[in-house]
Amino acid sequence: MEFIGLLIMAALILLYVMQMKSGKNTRQLTTSELKKQLGDPSKQFIDVRTPAEFKGRHIKGFKNIPLNTLQRNLNKLPKDKEIIVICQSGMRSTKACKILSSAGFHSVTNVRGGMSAWSE
Repeated sequence: MEFIGLLIMAALILLYVMQMKSGKNTRQLTTSELKKQLGDPSKQFIDVRTPAEFKGRHIKGFKNIPLNTLQRNLNKLPKDKEIIVICQSGMRSTKACKILSSAGFHSVTNVRGGMSAWSE
């Protein structure tokens, strides 16, 4: 019985480590830092909000790839560029960054606070 407990504990630790590893390539960027990087051709800017949210208000230069379609659109993103991801608050973009990192994108950046923190 003690062996099963140790086995379960080891599995939980392994899952935790794998979860942490999937986001290890993710940097955080403030909206003021983002302003300095807009228009940089060495970066790919994506907005993972819904099309309706994107249509209502978005930052010029960002491509709309909703979070629920990101997995099937990974082939449309360059792996040799830094991917900068934004959403409304930072929650969906954090998930998107984990998906991108797990898919082999080496330079992934989350915009902290998302569009809620953005002012033009």
